[in-house]
Amino acid sequence: MRGVTSASSHASSSRASLRVLVYSDDADTREQVILALGRRPHPDLPEVEYVEVATEPVVIQQMDAGGVDLAILDGEAVPAGGMGIAKQLKDEIYRCPPVLVLTGRVQDNWLATWSRAEAAVAHPLDPIELAETVIRLLRSRVPAQT
Repeated sequence: MRGVTSASSHASSSRASLRVLVYSDDADTREQVILALGRRPHPDLPEVEYVEVATEPVVIQQMDAGGVDLAILDGEAVPAGGMGIAKQLKDEIYRCPPVLVLTGRVQDNWLATWSRAEAAVAHPLDPIELAETVIRLLRSRVPAQT
């Protein structure tokens, strides 16, 4: 990364939509995530705009640019797994947005702790568990309505 950046600069300025980065080298995995969540995972949240990414350099570029509200990273992606990328993002981006890691199996979820990801969901993806986890993480990015 090119230095310390704040990934929250765009996120706090506009609530017309939430930007969710979905990283996997597998197009089917990206599609499963997007189909499970839909355009609006919860009525209390703004619509979601997805940024599909298939390579680590583009993840770094997108996150470094800011404006991402949540990063969903496939821990099984090759050659760069989502857990290593999550750790790098958390180490290098000031106020890094929440990260959700997709693990290969439930027993691997503890590795998400090492990566400093806020949450983990195991393959095969359960759409309900994924949606509940994403909603919880996105709610932290949206100011409470009074």
